Amino acid sequence: MIIHFYEKPGCINNTKQKKLLEESGHTVIAHSILTQSWTPETLRKYFGSLSIVDWFNPASPRIKNGEIIPEKINEATALQHMVKDPILIRRPLINAQGELICGFDNKAIVRLTANKDIHHLLTCPNLEKDTNCNNSISKISFDL
Repeated sequence: MIIHFYEKPGCINNTKQKKLLEESGHTVIAHSILTQSWTPETLRKYFGSLSIVDWFNPASPRIKNGEIIPEKINEATALQHMVKDPILIRRPLINAQGELICGFDNKAIVRLTANKDIHHLLTCPNLEKDTNCNNSISKISFDL
C-alpha cells in the first residue's frame, strides 16, 4: 500500500515510524508537514473524532511554554493556529489510500503494521525537555 506520511523532517520518532511502516510492506512517501499547504478544511479531515486536545503536538514549543492551551480553544481557533504554525499539529498525519490518520497510536496503525510493537514510537523523546523541536519556522507570524 502507498502511504503518504506527513512528518517534521528530522523528527526522531517520525523516522522510526516510517521505517516500521516500510518494514510492514508499505511504500512510504514522506512529505514535510511544515511546508504542506494546509487549510482548515483539509487539515480537519485527519482528526476524525479525536478531541481537539488530541490534535496538538504536546512537544510543540508554543504548547510547552503555555502560549497555547489546547483545552481552552475551540475547533476553528485550533485549526487557524495549526495552519499558521504546523509544528503544532500532532504527527504524523497519514493518508493510507484515502484513510486519513492523525498520530501513531490508533487501531489503523496497528492494522497497517500487522500488530508490531509501536509503544516505543508514541512519545517524543523531547517532550519533557526544553529542546525546541523547530527552529526552521521561527519567522512565521502568529497573529490570528
